[in-house]
Amino acid sequence: MPTLQPTPLGRSETIDQIDAALPQTQCRRCGEPDCLSYARAIVDGTAINRCPPGGAQGVLRLAELTGRPVIPLDPTCGEEAARSLAWIDESACIGCTLCIKACPVDCIVGAAKQMHTVIESLCTGCELCLPACPVDCIHLDVATPGQTGWDAWSAGQAERSRSLYQHRSERIRATDKQEQQRLMSQAAAATRVEVDGGPGNRQQAIAAALARARSRQGS
Repeated sequence: MPTLQPTPLGRSETIDQIDAALPQTQCRRCGEPDCLSYARAIVDGTAINRCPPGGAQGVLRLAELTGRPVIPLDPTCGEEAARSLAWIDESACIGCTLCIKACPVDCIVGAAKQMHTVIESLCTGCELCLPACPVDCIHLDVATPGQTGWDAWSAGQAERSRSLYQHRSERIRATDKQEQQRLMSQAAAATRVEVDGGPGNRQQAIAAALARARSRQGS
């Protein structure tokens, strides 16, 4: 695949420009984990037609930025359609929190064993909550009938979605770091007793204790 030619802005700035031209729905239909990852992939040669939420207008925006020809949307990624909003049948919700964990922009609120609800003004229509729900109580409504692609999604909405996604990602990273530190503390506490055989055996004991702590966490 051809790689996007370097620009005076540099690689990171080019990626930022392309990312800013994406709808920030974080839906993963392009095959990447988020919009920023797709922007990086485009710079590395991935096709510009893999974003159904952006639609034909989105392909045009990307073509103008990259200098590549305008091409039809890749049907393997989905079809351009009216933007949808998720809603939860609260009478059927079992409070499992799986949809909350799946939502990339924290637009679903609730607690374990309590009904959940969607903040419609924040929903990007990514649909990631649908397969996460074990009781199929999440449904979609058309948010903007007759409008697709960038007709149904403004730059302001995209920027808000990006901000929410970044905030969520930072929170998850912080939580993961705290958990790693907790596991390391457990491992250190478990190896405070004297270990015979020198430093090599001590390192093995630390690794084994850390593995046990992780195993208990995952059980």
